[in-house]
Amino acid sequence: MKVLLLGATGLIGHYCLTYLLNARSITEVIAPTRRSLQVMDKKLHNMLVDFDRLDEYPELFEVDAILCCLGTTIKQAGTRQQFRQVDYQYCMDAAELGRAHSVKSFSLISAIGSSQHSLFFYSRVKGQLEAHLRELEYPILSIFKPSLLLGDRQEQRLGEVAAARIAPLFNPLLVGGLSAYKAIEAETVAKAMINDCLISHQESYNKPKVNVYSHDKIVKLAEHELKLGEVV
Repeated sequence: MKVLLLGATGLIGHYCLTYLLNARSITEVIAPTRRSLQVMDKKLHNMLVDFDRLDEYPELFEVDAILCCLGTTIKQAGTRQQFRQVDYQYCMDAAELGRAHSVKSFSLISAIGSSQHSLFFYSRVKGQLEAHLRELEYPILSIFKPSLLLGDRQEQRLGEVAAARIAPLFNPLLVGGLSAYKAIEAETVAKAMINDCLISHQESYNKPKVNVYSHDKIVKLAEHELKLGEVV
């Protein structure tokens, strides 16, 4: 099984890369980045690419599955336009190219609260992406919608550090419909994403299927013993 991993340098993406490289059923991991990965593995194919010109790299999309962990913040991007370029356009470009190359499954890291009708720009962009991905009718589309992500970020921001320390204290209070807003470890999301990818590769569907995972479903999928046995 060949997998295209987008966003391998990110918080969730770098965990996905580790699990993919250790999965016995994964024969090749293609990870295009802007800067070289400091990882050496015979299964890894790291290409330096211009994400504004993904259509110039058709070889990237000769895969069985695409995992999309691309994402930024408006502060990092600098402008709303640049944020949308990364969080919507790059993801959509990759999805369209993958569909044109008959890729079986596409998995996306989105966010809780995403909606194309949201009053909040961030949530609206995420929601628009999800809606347009559904229109592509991938055989299998999996959308992961975590809340606050916990883990060691390359760039530590004061607000995020404070939130990461406080949020777990409130998790036990978030029950029922509020459980979707529980903070979650980025590594847990990555495990769930890999398990979903492996499961999807083994199954076939007569019509397009969309899987949507929020906190509780992500945790349950990450604990799937049979599939985790293939990657740890």
